[in-house]
Amino acid sequence: MNKKTPWTQTVDLDPPSLENNTGDVDRLAAALKKKLGADAIDIGLPVLRALPRRLREWGYKIKCVLVRDRGRWLVAGIKAADDPSPTAGIAIDLGTTMISMRLVEIETVEIEKVEIGKKEIKKKEIGKKKAIAEISFENPQRAVGPDILTRIHFAAKNENLKKINGMLVDGLNKKIQELCESAGIQTDGVFMLTVAGNTAMTQLFMGLNPRWSIREPYIPVVNRPGIVSAAELGIRVNESARCLIFPNVGSYFGGDLIAGILFSGLHKKEETCLLVDIGTNAEVVLGNRNWLMACAGAAGPALEGGVTQMGMAAAPGVIDRVVINADDDEIAIHTIGDLPPLGICGSGLIDLVAGLFLTRRIDIQGKFEPEKCGPRLKEADGIKRFVLVFPKDSETGFELFITQADIDSLIRSKAAMHTILETIAAAVGILFSDIETFFIAGSFGIFIHPRSAISIGMMPDLPVEKYKTMGNSSLGGAVMALESCDVFDEIDAIKERITYMELNVNQDFMNRFSASRFLPHTDAARFPSVKR
Repeated sequence: MNKKTPWTQTVDLDPPSLENNTGDVDRLAAALKKKLGADAIDIGLPVLRALPRRLREWGYKIKCVLVRDRGRWLVAGIKAADDPSPTAGIAIDLGTTMISMRLVEIETVEIEKVEIGKKEIKKKEIGKKKAIAEISFENPQRAVGPDILTRIHFAAKNENLKKINGMLVDGLNKKIQELCESAGIQTDGVFMLTVAGNTAMTQLFMGLNPRWSIREPYIPVVNRPGIVSAAELGIRVNESARCLIFPNVGSYFGGDLIAGILFSGLHKKEETCLLVDIGTNAEVVLGNRNWLMACAGAAGPALEGGVTQMGMAAAPGVIDRVVINADDDEIAIHTIGDLPPLGICGSGLIDLVAGLFLTRRIDIQGKFEPEKCGPRLKEADGIKRFVLVFPKDSETGFELFITQADIDSLIRSKAAMHTILETIAAAVGILFSDIETFFIAGSFGIFIHPRSAISIGMMPDLPVEKYKTMGNSSLGGAVMALESCDVFDEIDAIKERITYMELNVNQDFMNRFSASRFLPHTDAARFPSVKR
């Protein structure tokens, strides 16, 4: 393993005298330059204000928390050299629907790749018994609207940008307080934050107006926010703390995907790999250590809980697995936490439609076959629906069902997903069979069953062992950015290597989309393993 640059540097300064009357800040900067071999040290105003008193209290022995940005060293805080309190950092996945945060002790922490998906606060031990805590919670901006587009339009009016930014910042501060309390760490012991989110969420977090990112030619305010003052963002941690905001590549490929690439290691692979993150949009990266091609498109809404009446985000009691027997009316379901069912998430929905198709209960267009569906197929107000869970078995006391309109919507989403993958592969001249590893990221990636996704033609017909689910890769990448200062250079290198393909003006995409709106595809030969 390559040696990592540590976050802290301890220096023992010579006390001032009549013969050595160098200013306090200049004295510290000179010592750090010598130790780091640096040309310049940036010491912000909060440290300037505190330094004279602290130096004398601490006997001129001081520990500095340092951040490096493109060779420029920034002081993110100071501590007494013998201060035993944790030096902490917080990684944040700034999701449109859910926000996840993990707190680590950055001074000696050993980072693990841990899949995140829990809502409750929990503690872990990593390295030499270094406490780690994590929390997930609903994005407070959902009070304005569940989708990004609604929030962008809201922010464009009057003083609403300040309002929607405040909702997010206030929510983060509240949860940061809870997170620190759960780990027994003071908030002023947090010196570094890393934030990964889509482009619009990043702009709203920074209080920037994202209105032009949704209008042709789709220009965001900034692509590389860099390292900024946490205090300027309104985040209540140590007053000198810094925040690394992951860069984005245009309006539809955000920092959460850069974090996902970092987490997967795709940018270091010799062989060609593919990463897809399915959320509000489907964002795709194809490539290896030599090149990276990326694109994004709308393929996720039908999988996020907003389309079917029983659709829900993954949570305790939500159906995440469905198995349908071809020979009888038996349907086996599994819920998260093994609780009575109250809804279904994206992975369960894909399982359900795959099962209906493979058992011939729906045809290649997704239309119900009444004689195969039996008594589970009902009709109300002229709309056919297939009952998955009867009232007596559900937590709600009502039927859980999927309608013809729900299936049609899912087919459009799966067609968009497959078309995105097909278009990006064709753009670089490779076949799906050339892909060594297919990474599936995002909260959807925690639960998806590749076999079901292949059966409906959502994912290419590759051996199942080529698929690797990663869970919350955005949070995973944000945590990796807390390993050391060296990772920031790696993040920049990933961004600079990406070529982005705009699908909105790609005619091949529209041509392929029509052919993909069948189960599994109009060309069944593309899915030889799918047997009905």
